[in-house]
Amino acid sequence: MQTRKFLFLALLGAVVSSCATVTPEERRAADEKTCLSYGFRRNTDALATCLQRIELDRRADSRAFRYGNDPMMWGWNRPVVYR
Repeated sequence: MQTRKFLFLALLGAVVSSCATVTPEERRAADEKTCLSYGFRRNTDALATCLQRIELDRRADSRAFRYGNDPMMWGWNRPVVYR
């Protein structure tokens, strides 16, 4: 019985983790699809700028998440209260 539960959880974990993995090519295609839906045309500077802004936004979100969850930075971002 324990073995079945373990195998089920392992299989479930493998399925969930495989769904979350996005290759750079898939991410680029999704970003390009987004920019094209905004009305930008292929092989233009405007499309390249749109793709660049999406990537910069993604990196900024990543930095905000990383530094927002850093315990060493918590003390620097909080007001100091003297009693």
